[in-house]
Amino acid sequence: MNTLTITHHADIGRFEAIVDGLRCEADYRLQDGVMVMTHTGVPRALEGRGIAAQLVAAALAHARQQGWRVQPLCSYVAVYMRRHPETQDLLASRG
Repeated sequence: MNTLTITHHADIGRFEAIVDGLRCEADYRLQDGVMVMTHTGVPRALEGRGIAAQLVAAALAHARQQGWRVQPLCSYVAVYMRRHPETQDLLASRG
């Protein structure tokens, strides 16, 4: 698995990588110190390469660096966080 060049577009709440000319993204919105992860998208032609995982890892690392909590509305992010116990401390409390 190649390491991606991931760009953070804070103005639109997106972590993005261009792979083989195609855009892959992990989107979020910031609400009161909580990074609400809303969408992770990788074109079908690029699935199975671990791209989404690298995007989510970058987003979670950024959240940790900023002292933010994370609310995974995106099902992929929720599964990623379940599979990576070291990210559990980032979870925002529900309710």
